[in-house]
Amino acid sequence: MTSTSDPSGKLRVVLLFGGRSSEHVVSCATAAGVMRAIDPQRYEIVPIGIAPDGKWVLLDNDPTPLELTRDHTPQVPEDAATVLVPTSTRDRGLSVHDAGEVPRELGEVDVVFPLLHGPYGEDGTVQGLLELADIRYVGSGVLASAAGMDKHFMKVVFAGAGLPVGPHTVITDAQWRHDPALARDAVAGLGMPVFVKPCRAGSSMGISKVTSMDQLDAAVEEARRHDLKVIVEAGMDGREIECAVLQGHDGAPPRTSEVGEIVVREGHGHDFYDFDAKYLDADAVELSCPADVPPEVSDRIRELAVRAFMALGCEGLARVDCFYTRAGDVIVNEINTMPGFTPSSMYPRMWQASGVSYPELIDELIALAMERPVGLR
Repeated sequence: MTSTSDPSGKLRVVLLFGGRSSEHVVSCATAAGVMRAIDPQRYEIVPIGIAPDGKWVLLDNDPTPLELTRDHTPQVPEDAATVLVPTSTRDRGLSVHDAGEVPRELGEVDVVFPLLHGPYGEDGTVQGLLELADIRYVGSGVLASAAGMDKHFMKVVFAGAGLPVGPHTVITDAQWRHDPALARDAVAGLGMPVFVKPCRAGSSMGISKVTSMDQLDAAVEEARRHDLKVIVEAGMDGREIECAVLQGHDGAPPRTSEVGEIVVREGHGHDFYDFDAKYLDADAVELSCPADVPPEVSDRIRELAVRAFMALGCEGLARVDCFYTRAGDVIVNEINTMPGFTPSSMYPRMWQASGVSYPELIDELIALAMERPVGLR
């Protein structure tokens, strides 16, 4: 890879993070992890944060303010210098506007690494903006990002591709406001327990485990704080096993990691793998990778992960979550086109267990983005 914009030969890489979604803080934490690990001898880093109000700002290449701890919740500041993004294929340079000063050119970049989670970033919106200017970026394109963000349409695509999906029902905003009894009946038909989730959110935001119908309304309202469209999934009697996927080079088939399993330890107050268990309580979870499953089950999960990746037309990376039931079946639960990417997140840890270190994984994803042509493909 040779830079087209830096005389030193380094690739100029925009790390794009923050955003308008409820996963803003997780995105900041992801950016901190990548900043610490990325090779400064190979890349010139341009850190651009998206504030909660949607403003794009230029920040310092310092991961410390972006780290998520129990005592510190990171947030992109709104008072930093504004970054303007081009929408023309003829002028792809970024510019910076400091209050009261003449705009200055930031210049072109080689690739954008969008470390954004949730709506307004992971859902095809930012990808579409970058496509307008023919700017290369890490990860899936507009359609795969949008379908992968929406758990409803994700399952529609998977079912259409012949992948096994679990029982579920969707509660739209109109249905909940005008005919909630019908929604409750559909949920009752799934049996208990169920998991109530925002359709277009991640990082376990707004998710509730419901064990009786009298808990349903509160769970739906909690999910609706993050997304007015809600999905309710039947609880599966079994284990959740995950698999990391990487796009192949030059049209080769996607590659898969060893499969992994998160075990939530008892005694930490987590009924399932919730936000605190993921990001704030490291002692609450244990990663088993390779997961303790029969070889044929591991092979089946990896096969389904590749099929899910290809069914959505994903690019770059994805994490596929499956259920391995007590009956011996494997069910595809969901795909995440920009999975958590802190050093302690499942996606990089599964690749580390498969022989690919965190810095090597960053290099690989940037290389894949640089290989990809701009425009329709």
